[in-house]
Amino acid sequence: QVQLIESGGGLVQAGGSLRLSCAASGGTFSSYTMGWFRQAPGLEREFVAAINWSGESTVYSDSVKGRFTISRDNRKNTVYLQMNSLKPEDTAVYYCAASARWIVTEEAFFGPWGQGTQVTVSS
Repeated sequence: QVQLIESGGGLVQAGGSLRLSCAASGGTFSSYTMGWFRQAPGLEREFVAAINWSGESTVYSDSVKGRFTISRDNRKNTVYLQMNSLKPEDTAVYYCAASARWIVTEEAFFGPWGQGTQVTVSS
């Protein structure tokens, strides 16, 4: 089973950018749909973006569309989330996860999960 480790989180001012990475080990990374989710304090975890196994198809939540870009490098077993024009409401713990299905945005279809990386956007 694939294991996932996120990195790249941090503190950034509103309008700034961050790039998150999620490195996979074990399993066959290139066969998985990969997704990013986030969870803000007191709220449920929500879908952010997903990318199919080849990287040719992506899907985004309305709240990040046009600002965030998901990509993957199957040679490096890594999926990325480029986050631009960050807003305070983007503050959350960001998780990556794998799925055997496409097109999926529901949390129930994803697993395993990484441990998460904190993103804090100051106003």
